[in-house]
Amino acid sequence: MNKNELIAEIADQCELTKAKAAEAVDAFIEVISKSLAKGKEVRLVGFGTFTSVKRKATEGRNPRTGAVIKIAASIQPKFKPGKALKEQVNKRKAG
Repeated sequence: MNKNELIAEIADQCELTKAKAAEAVDAFIEVISKSLAKGKEVRLVGFGTFTSVKRKATEGRNPRTGAVIKIAASIQPKFKPGKALKEQVNKRKAG
């Protein structure tokens, strides 16, 4: 499912226009992004938790040349699914 399909599904289920559903989806993404940028976690009970994790600087290799390259330290977003989400996904898979 892509963003447009998600917006259409939300619009249908909530009886909203696609424009209003798009605003809601964009606001949701913006709030989560800003919270993660500030180092805060976003916990949605039953769905999952969005967090930011720090990655140390490392050395890697260019696969073509084999040359050593430096990979800068960074902060990466991370999502950990909640119990209810895991159960729902596994129920669909099994059924």
